[in-house]
Amino acid sequence: MTTIDDAAATAAAKTGDTPGRAPRGPRFLIVQGSWQYRGLQLLGVAVVALLLLWGAGQPAFRMGQFTNVFIIAIAIAGLNVVTGYTGLLSIGHSAFFGLGAYTTGILIVEQQFAPLNTIPIAVGLCFVLGLLVGLPSLRIHGLYLALVTLAVGVSFPEIVRRAEELTGGAAGMVVRSRFLAPPEWTGLVRAERGIWMFWFSAAVLAVVMLLVRNLVKSRFGVAMRAVRDNEIAAAANGISVARTKIVAFGISGAITGLAGSLFTMYMGALSPDGSFTLMKSIEFITGLVLGGVATQLGPLVGAVAVVFLPYWTASYTEGPLAGVVFGIVLIIIVFLMPEGIVGRIGLLIRKVVHVIPSDHPRLRRVDAEGPPSPARSPL
Repeated sequence: MTTIDDAAATAAAKTGDTPGRAPRGPRFLIVQGSWQYRGLQLLGVAVVALLLLWGAGQPAFRMGQFTNVFIIAIAIAGLNVVTGYTGLLSIGHSAFFGLGAYTTGILIVEQQFAPLNTIPIAVGLCFVLGLLVGLPSLRIHGLYLALVTLAVGVSFPEIVRRAEELTGGAAGMVVRSRFLAPPEWTGLVRAERGIWMFWFSAAVLAVVMLLVRNLVKSRFGVAMRAVRDNEIAAAANGISVARTKIVAFGISGAITGLAGSLFTMYMGALSPDGSFTLMKSIEFITGLVLGGVATQLGPLVGAVAVVFLPYWTASYTEGPLAGVVFGIVLIIIVFLMPEGIVGRIGLLIRKVVHVIPSDHPRLRRVDAEGPPSPARSPL
């Protein structure tokens, strides 16, 4: 671990400045690939494993809440791809969530598919819908694009109600528990479906977060952020703005559709007026803002907030007052942490520790200049 004070002392020794007047910044630098960096990664994995083991040992109701958190976090991660990293506001992601859910439900009930076998089909259909919804983004921007996605989200429940033969219409659809039993290779029985969905949803969330992380760090991820920051500059640098927007919408829809598929496997009951209305889209957006837009852990923290905050406020208040208290808490969080919970925590951590790549120019400069002179050492 290299301290910035050492680097500042080296620069001061060359220029004759007082080391104590070096610009303020994070005190410690952690180089990617170093043993300190690997140690922090292992510590993080250990903490996550302990939390999952603790959650798996909770009562069925609490475990179900955690499963719901994982599913909503996956949906918010999909929204984060298009809104957080690409800068395209979508208010219609409840349609992707619903399409994934009803695809899984229809394939299980009508075609007797195994639940896991429905996931690729649901993800593929939502990817195609995402590409179609992304087409208007080529000509319209900002609030106008948000209105288009809003229309998609509002129309989805009506389409479900009219397709009564497939979806059950307004009465909804029920997937029998015998169809949702854990796979035989898990060794779990039907009564242990809650445990199966807890671990399966957690595993899927981990894979999704890893894929999104790699996507953001890839060339396409750089293109998404460039389009978000300045479309004209992105196009001038050879980035296909149209392709980036459409593919980002497709990926976003596929991830949110995956969450919808898991929702069916978890709940077993679907209703167009229940979990697929505009309120679900608002829930996703609220979770994204609370957790932190364009952050890796923001979807998970935001999902925890939208699942547990209403529950906690309702436990201390009764009736309509619970909604008022929940709204006040949201306003306070947004006012105090406009970057989101994860964004604010990240800012605080970076004041002390900053992670840099192994080829960072500062490291090359410090290595070339050598250690600070003892006579001018800040100590």
